[in-house]
Amino acid sequence: MSMMYRFFQRFSEWFPLWIIVGCLWAWLAPQQWTWFQPWIARGLGVIMLGMGLTLRFADFVEVAKQPRMILLGVAAQFLIMPLAALVSGMAFGLSKELALGLILVGCCPGGTASNVICYLARANVALSVLLTMCSTFLAVVMTPLLTKWLAGQAMNVNAWDLFGSMIEIVLIPLLLGLVINHLVEKNRHRDAVREAVGSVGPMVSVVLIVLVVGSIVAGGKASIALAGWTLFVAVFALHAIGFGLGYAVAKLCGCDLAQCRTVSVEVGMQNSGLGAALAKTHFAAMPLAPIPAAISAVFHCLIGSFLAWFWSRSATSKADHDHS
Repeated sequence: MSMMYRFFQRFSEWFPLWIIVGCLWAWLAPQQWTWFQPWIARGLGVIMLGMGLTLRFADFVEVAKQPRMILLGVAAQFLIMPLAALVSGMAFGLSKELALGLILVGCCPGGTASNVICYLARANVALSVLLTMCSTFLAVVMTPLLTKWLAGQAMNVNAWDLFGSMIEIVLIPLLLGLVINHLVEKNRHRDAVREAVGSVGPMVSVVLIVLVVGSIVAGGKASIALAGWTLFVAVFALHAIGFGLGYAVAKLCGCDLAQCRTVSVEVGMQNSGLGAALAKTHFAAMPLAPIPAAISAVFHCLIGSFLAWFWSRSATSKADHDHS
């Protein structure tokens, strides 16, 4: 791997830091970030295209080989997080707009950043990628339906419009990336192309996610300040419940340590950028709706990074003890 590719890889591994830096910068100088708001949906499409470029048709064969783990991870994703969002919003008395935004985040699939966190946490990275892939494809249907079910009674939620956006932002770019990758397989330079995509793709995704989250923070600075501490606690609670219950459910189902960590990270970390894009696109009359997604991106990265540090240190200490 060239020095440049190694730099790109290291840059991506510091993803949580860039999220924090971006949000602080956007808070202090919002006028430098709001320019990206019209590009949020397209930015998410590029991220999904990048994810599709890392997938192969052989990956779907791998899914078939471990249906139990995939079913467990995806079921935990779409049961724990949507319900946790509903409960958290009610428990902390969020307004209808903020509660909708929180539910939208809870109904989104796992975020691509979870793959980086699983790598750092010494979890099962292959399983993490498969779970992210499966939850993302299923989210095309599940996210609109769950959002309509949980938030539709409180306000007007058009599930069909959400479904159309999921096809445009998620499904089409994913499938396009998958097809391009399949065509590259037949190219004699495929190894070099794969190396480039594997190094540059995550870095581009990190930059775009930071731009998405930063632009939401910049545009909603006044609303965030007005929402107060309850919004921050509610979003933190959502992700803490996701990480905790994800690990507990996997443990109860007899998963090994690496699998428990993987399910925990996959459930706890959401595609907050997608939640922000959907809120911005479909609930323009509700300026507070995208705010929980921006705060979510910060919190799930912080919790995931802490767990990755803790788990990796635990693994290192155990290895040192075993060798002594």
